[in-house]
Amino acid sequence: MKQFIIEEAFWEVFPKAKIGILVFKGIDNQVANQRNYEHDFGQILRSAEAQATSYFTEDEFSQNTVVKVWRDAFQKFKTKKGARSSIEALLKRVKSGNSIGCINPLVDIYNSISLKYALPCGGEDIDTFVGDVRLTKATGNEDFITLGTDEAAPPFEGEIVYKDDAGAICRCWNWRESVRTMLTEETKNAFLCIELVDESREEVLTQALKELSELTQKYLGGTFEVYVLDGSHNRIEI
Repeated sequence: MKQFIIEEAFWEVFPKAKIGILVFKGIDNQVANQRNYEHDFGQILRSAEAQATSYFTEDEFSQNTVVKVWRDAFQKFKTKKGARSSIEALLKRVKSGNSIGCINPLVDIYNSISLKYALPCGGEDIDTFVGDVRLTKATGNEDFITLGTDEAAPPFEGEIVYKDDAGAICRCWNWRESVRTMLTEETKNAFLCIELVDESREEVLTQALKELSELTQKYLGGTFEVYVLDGSHNRIEI
């Protein structure tokens, strides 16, 4: 049985972080009718975008709390120049008036939850993992190829990454994911995560996990387990 392990190297940098995990088994992520899919999931995304505008309380985008906490977090480890958290990237598009496009049902669902709750959400195909998955600091020699390129771009030494025995899965914590493990319409078993660095929003994390599990099961079926990992509970079976 594969495990997800958050190593001590991560907790040394982020001792109070919490990582919410959903492990889904037996989902159907196929698109049966493209037109109906784009209509239904487009509506879900548009609703989430409208709700996300409530987080823009400051004129300067980077000073909005849900953005600033992640800017500050990314200052605590080595990152690629210009790398930003996944939630900042989504919110920036909404702030600029650009809609989030449909990708596949499960990605659309977690993007909608990310926007609604202003928390980074991500997902990977469990069946592509090689060995255990770890959230840790990179050694700097992990294989990594992201979507849209065929060139290797390994993480920096000391960069926070998700990784397995075959290489990095997501660079700069939640900035870019590997094409090797990304969710597709063929995904049956999914590893979903929601990340928290702001202690004041623990109840928000709980609600986001609840809604993510409900929406995924409603539209894609399957069974799931929910976990919240912290410094005293740092591993689960997946």
